Amino acid sequence: MKSKILEWEPLALEIQKSKGRNEKCVFTNGCFDLLHKGHIRYLEQAKSLGDRLVVGVNSDRSVRRIKGPDRPIQPEGDRAEILAALACVDYVTLFDQETPLRLIEFIVPDVLVKGGDWPVHRIVGRDVVEKAGGSVLSIPYSEGDSTSRLIERIRAGARPPTEP
Repeated sequence: MKSKILEWEPLALEIQKSKGRNEKCVFTNGCFDLLHKGHIRYLEQAKSLGDRLVVGVNSDRSVRRIKGPDRPIQPEGDRAEILAALACVDYVTLFDQETPLRLIEFIVPDVLVKGGDWPVHRIVGRDVVEKAGGSVLSIPYSEGDSTSRLIERIRAGARPPTEP
């Protein structure tokens, strides 16, 4: 699985090879701190939009700047390896900025996606992708699935709801 985790330069080369084979590259990003079913559903939908799915993962430092000093729960290497183990994910790369704009400018994906809590007009990198002829989409949000809520439940010692 570690062969799916790439630095930016080798990732850009892989994407160029894919584009040379007329494959569509889909990009998304996030912290992916505690993977849950909402993440899985989202990533599978993202993959269905093209041939190769690239996931940009916020570095630990980036997550702390965005989410606060208690996050991330899992270190960046672990988060990247877990994502790389998913069949729907082709490549994983880390970025240290608060937004993935520099990474998007570097790889220029064909499709840029975010979860439904991001309206298309607010998706970072939209102008870069659209200028290159690509598309930008917001995938419907999986209601009730949230890493922050999951962390709250764990800290409160809550048990999972029982099935009827």
